[in-house]
Amino acid sequence: MSHLKRTAAVITAACLLGAGAAWAEPEYVTIKMEIEVAKPAADVWAKVGGYCDLGTWIAPPPRTVPCSVTSGDGGIGTVRSIANGAVIEVLTAQTPLSYGYTQPAKEGKFYDLYHGFLEARPVSATSSKILYTLMYDVSNLADKAAKDADVARRKTQFEGALRNMKAIAEAK
Repeated sequence: MSHLKRTAAVITAACLLGAGAAWAEPEYVTIKMEIEVAKPAADVWAKVGGYCDLGTWIAPPPRTVPCSVTSGDGGIGTVRSIANGAVIEVLTAQTPLSYGYTQPAKEGKFYDLYHGFLEARPVSATSSKILYTLMYDVSNLADKAAKDADVARRKTQFEGALRNMKAIAEAK
C-alpha cells in the first residue's frame, strides 16, 4: 500500500470513529397500554381501526385531527399524513384486527426509530381490549428526567386516545 493510500485510510478510519462518538447509543423505551371495551373486537375495530380513524380519536372530542392517506392502497406500505403533514407514518404490519406503523426519518432531524402498534383483542364474545404499544429511542433527550417526562407525556396522550376509542366503540 502506498504512503498516500495508507494516509487516506488512517484519516478515513479516524473520521468514522470520531463521527460515531458524536451519536448517542440508542436507548429504546416501550410503552404498553390497554383498555377494556364492552364490545366484540370486530365491532371495535370496525369503528376505530381504520388507518386514518386516528383523526377521530387521537384528540379529545369534539376535536378531530386531519389525517389522509397520501400513498398506497390501504395495505402494508400505505403512508398517512397527520395534522396536515406534521407527522408522516408508514403502515408496516397489518392483520384483520391490528396494524403497526413507523415514522420515517426526516432530513436534518434526530431519528428515534418510532413505532406504534394498535390492536383490538377479543376477550369474550361480547368484550375486548384495545392495546396500544409505542416503541422509540430516547437517547437524544438530555437526561433521565427529560426521558421520563417524554415517556409520561406520550403515555398520557395515548391513554387519552384509548379512552376516546373506547367511547367511540361503545357508543350506540
